[in-house]
Amino acid sequence: MTKFKTPTIVVNFKAYQEVDGEGSLRLAKICEDVAKESGVNIAVCPPMVELGSVARAVSIPVFSQNADPHAPGSATGWITASMIRSTGSVGTLINHSEHRSDNRTIEESVELIKAEDLITIVCAESVRKAREVAAFSPDFIAVEPPELIGGDISVTTANPLIVEDTVSSVKDVNKKISVLCGAGVKTGKDVAKALELGADGVLLASGVVKSKDPKATLQDLIKYI
Repeated sequence: MTKFKTPTIVVNFKAYQEVDGEGSLRLAKICEDVAKESGVNIAVCPPMVELGSVARAVSIPVFSQNADPHAPGSATGWITASMIRSTGSVGTLINHSEHRSDNRTIEESVELIKAEDLITIVCAESVRKAREVAAFSPDFIAVEPPELIGGDISVTTANPLIVEDTVSSVKDVNKKISVLCGAGVKTGKDVAKALELGADGVLLASGVVKSKDPKATLQDLIKYI
C-alpha cells in the first residue's frame, strides 16, 4: 500500500462550483504548495471528472470521492477500483455522508479497493457506525456527525466525546486503523483539538474550498501540527 503519513489534512473538494474545471487543479496546487512548505501531509479529493488530471499534476496524495463495488467490465456509470488506480490516485473515500452505502456495499468496496493496493477512508456518522465498519479493516475511518457538516462549529467543540469514543471503539476492533474526524473543522485550533482527542487528522471541505484565501486557511489549519 502507498505510504500515507499522519497526522494528515484531507481536503474533500465535493462538487462545489469553486472547483469546476480548472478550479480543481488550482486548489490542488495550493494544497501541494502548503504541504511542501510545511512538511505536513495534505491530501485532496477532487471531483471525479478531474481526478486523473489532478493526480497527474501534483505530488501530494489524491483520493477519489467514492468507489463502487464493481469489477471492471459491464458497469456503466460506476467507479471501479482499477479506474481509480489508473488515474494515479492513492485511494478513495467510501460512504461519505452525501453518498451513503449499506454495510455490505462498504465491505465489498473496501475489499476491491485494497486488492488494488489503494488506501481506504470509510466515513461514519456515529461511534456505532465506526465500530461496525471497523470490522471491514479499512485503513482509515473518518467520523463526521451529519448535523455539523458544513457548519461553523467543529465536532471537536460541539461533541468532543464522539471523537474520543470513536478512537476507542475503532482501536478495540483493530488497532491498525487510523481515525480522522470531520464536520465543522475550520481552524488550526480545531485540528489541534482533534489530535489531542486521539485522531490522526481531519477530513474537511468547505472551510478550505470556499475560503477567499485557501492558502492562508490551510496555513492556519496546520500551524499547531
